[in-house]
Amino acid sequence: MKRIFLLLVLFSYWNNQAQVDILQSKEHNDLKLSTLPYYSYGKGLGLTSPDSLFQLNIRFRMQNRVTYYDIEDQKPRYDGQIKRLRLRFDGYVGNPKFLYAIQLSFAPGDVGELKDGENINIIRDAVVFYRPNKHWNFSFGQTKLPGNRQRVNSSGALQLTDRSINNAKFTIDRDFGFQIHNTNEFKEKFSYNFKAAVSSGEGRNITGKSDDGVAVTGKVELFPFGAFTNNGSYFEGDIVREQKPKLMLSGAFHQNNNSQRTQGQLGSYLFEKKTTQSVFLDAMLKYKGWSFMSSFMSRSAAEDPLTFNPIDVTDFNYVYVGNGFDYQLSYIFNKDYEVIGRYSLQHVNKEIHEFTPHVKQYSLGLTKYIWEHTFKLQTEVSYETSQYLNAKSINDWYLRFQVEIGI
Repeated sequence: MKRIFLLLVLFSYWNNQAQVDILQSKEHNDLKLSTLPYYSYGKGLGLTSPDSLFQLNIRFRMQNRVTYYDIEDQKPRYDGQIKRLRLRFDGYVGNPKFLYAIQLSFAPGDVGELKDGENINIIRDAVVFYRPNKHWNFSFGQTKLPGNRQRVNSSGALQLTDRSINNAKFTIDRDFGFQIHNTNEFKEKFSYNFKAAVSSGEGRNITGKSDDGVAVTGKVELFPFGAFTNNGSYFEGDIVREQKPKLMLSGAFHQNNNSQRTQGQLGSYLFEKKTTQSVFLDAMLKYKGWSFMSSFMSRSAAEDPLTFNPIDVTDFNYVYVGNGFDYQLSYIFNKDYEVIGRYSLQHVNKEIHEFTPHVKQYSLGLTKYIWEHTFKLQTEVSYETSQYLNAKSINDWYLRFQVEIGI
């Protein structure tokens, strides 16, 4: 009887110790990877097997919005829609060092129109990770590339209702491949991260479009005054009210060899493959409720960006080449109301200016945070002017209300 009691005591100790070890490992597996997206106020709904060899975390979020559009030379209109509806799963299997992340999308704008010969776009992220320690992450699968800051941030962690016009045209978005992240973040001293990726260059959920070109991406992130509180570089606005100035500076380069689409991983298909290069520079500063962000994005083509249909030369398309700047300033008040202003300037290269305009956009927003970025009410008004090569200018604006909620 004593032996049985002793065995039970030893087993209980071993089981508790195993639980502690796994919890400690899990604490260091706070994956700071774009796929999750990393920012989340809550922890979602979690399940862990009795032997702690399996963990599943479930989260969802949705964005419901209504917009009033007033576009020059067109009749004003209203639009109500579910902008985003996402379901996310993440956790580990066997050992907290082996993790996975899955994100599915169901809103019409996320899935896109189903076309002949193309796959349905429900899968946004499906990726596995190996994290041997808190400094290294190795991943394989489909997820966001380490590109510009606003794209890496979750759409649920934005201050305004959507990303900028420059992100819409120049981002590199998701791709399938391998990534390596080396993170070295410390609270009160100089910190830095290095990130690299080798991917297909074709975008998400693409099959039957293989070629001999791959995309390569490299990124450096610097934190001169130490890391942001609660990983604040992964969400917009100073909702944690940093007590000391926090600054992030980052730069990324991306080359897509034999790109088949007008925007690299996005856009319509070209009639001829083109090799493109993209450059991203970002800065983020937060201090006592104030937040300032600035970014530069560009895309260039190694050759003439125009491509023509070999059967009909009047039918053509082009790589969207050019550059843009974004400037965004905000302040959050004590009752969690935030005022945001953004100015975006987009300049296209002369080779395509005949077909598409230079654009400027001015945005002003008011956000009420109920449960940080996880539950918030957003109102935004944006004014946009498009300048064409023939000197014609088109002005339009929209007013939008949006509710974001999730776990």
